[in-house]
Amino acid sequence: MSNPETVCISEIFGPTIQGEGACIGQPTVFVRTGGCDYHCSWCDTLHAVEGVYRRNWREMTTEEIFTQVVILSGGRPLMISLSGGNPAIQPLGELLKLGKAEGYTFGLETQGSIAKEWFAELDLLTLSPKPPSSGMTTDWQKLKECIDAAEKTQVILKLVVLDEADFSFAQQVSGCFPHLPVYLQPCNPAFSVKEGDVETNLQSMAFQLRWLVDKVLVAKWYKASVLPQLHVLLWGQKRGV
Repeated sequence: MSNPETVCISEIFGPTIQGEGACIGQPTVFVRTGGCDYHCSWCDTLHAVEGVYRRNWREMTTEEIFTQVVILSGGRPLMISLSGGNPAIQPLGELLKLGKAEGYTFGLETQGSIAKEWFAELDLLTLSPKPPSSGMTTDWQKLKECIDAAEKTQVILKLVVLDEADFSFAQQVSGCFPHLPVYLQPCNPAFSVKEGDVETNLQSMAFQLRWLVDKVLVAKWYKASVLPQLHVLLWGQKRGV
């Protein structure tokens, strides 16, 4: 974990497009932090989670991070996507202040296990509590604390669905927080495990997406938006895009 003066960074890259959730397709620069308090069975960013990759992470000051973002964006304010791992572990409040003063906007995705006061300064908070297939257990009180902390922020739910149990979990989460928009995303385990045969993996993704769409329509869950991982469709698990 970082000391108070620095942030543990796995990678900074872009501009690219946001590949999932409410801002899908929107140009963004990614600031991916290192470290996570979860270890999901189908995690597709293990390079930002597992300690074996720690040697590739960097301790960076807020100023160093923002300088890199400005270089990548050519000084043109756009969305900065804070991801991980779990970016809520890191001290990102000063980065928000620095970036917003220059016209940048910020989105952050977290599983909702750690609430921070600076959630209120985000433009978008994506809460993605992990379903049964992940092997993780949701702390409902902590999830509520994250929502409460984001009092001035747009908050959405983004739920990964692999199977029937995950779909029921997604409905449960949405039912607990009915005022929040909900986005459903099919789990892509083929890409999570390995690149493999791209054509086969794309067929698997299409099948999983169709299955999820059918589930939503049969359940008449018309509030839910179903979206793919656009970046995976375009680039597979290639990093830095």
